[in-house]
Amino acid sequence: MNTVKASPLLEIRAVSKSFGADVVLDDIDLTVGRGEVVAIIGPSGSGKSTLLRAINHLHPPTSGFVLLDDELIGFRRGNRVLHRLSPSELLRQRTRIGFVFQDFNLFPHLSAAENVMEAPISALHRSRDEAAAQAKELLGRVGLTDRADAYPRQLSGGQQQRVAIARALALDPELILFDEPTSALDPELVDEVLQVIIELARTGRTLLIVTHEISFARRVADTVVFMDGGRIIESGTPAAVLDNPDNRRTRDFLSRVV
Repeated sequence: MNTVKASPLLEIRAVSKSFGADVVLDDIDLTVGRGEVVAIIGPSGSGKSTLLRAINHLHPPTSGFVLLDDELIGFRRGNRVLHRLSPSELLRQRTRIGFVFQDFNLFPHLSAAENVMEAPISALHRSRDEAAAQAKELLGRVGLTDRADAYPRQLSGGQQQRVAIARALALDPELILFDEPTSALDPELVDEVLQVIIELARTGRTLLIVTHEISFARRVADTVVFMDGGRIIESGTPAAVLDNPDNRRTRDFLSRVV
């Protein structure tokens, strides 16, 4: 956990997202410093996961914009007009943003090592030998050296999620998004995944983590953000938001989950 607010890496400005008449994100503003760890908490349906998907343009914002290191995500400027990026341009941008999903999203027909190798080969055009060496190193970092040849069906949920983290790291992204990384796991498997994320935080990675694990948020985060109804209700240090929240909605939520 870092104590000094770094220069901005991620800037979310007036982002809203609607699906038909359903407003899921409502005028979100958030700045994440380089090397900062941000934990996003809040009730189900508050827009947390949609916010992550808006950041990497899986769910393009209805209005507002996202900047990663001063580069617009999903658009480019031209003649005072914003132009949508082509699929190949958007893929290039997404290599800068790792995404770890709650349901792993591993390719079932590929081994653990092949899952980690796939994006560097297809998106970054690395050689197979180079990608294989990197996959071996990354699987070692998440404690899965001996499971490199195993297929997802042969792995526990915790092991699958650790492969997913290694896969996200394979592109050496500037930002990693975690969407409830332990929600699909049996309770006894949660800690093995949280420990990997804690180690990543200690290396100075910029992480944005949607989580329902309040004690984990307290331990790992520089900033805790509480969302409800598609809005950011409160944000601040873990001590401020989790121990002495200003907003009644934050207090009500924490009284139910802590």
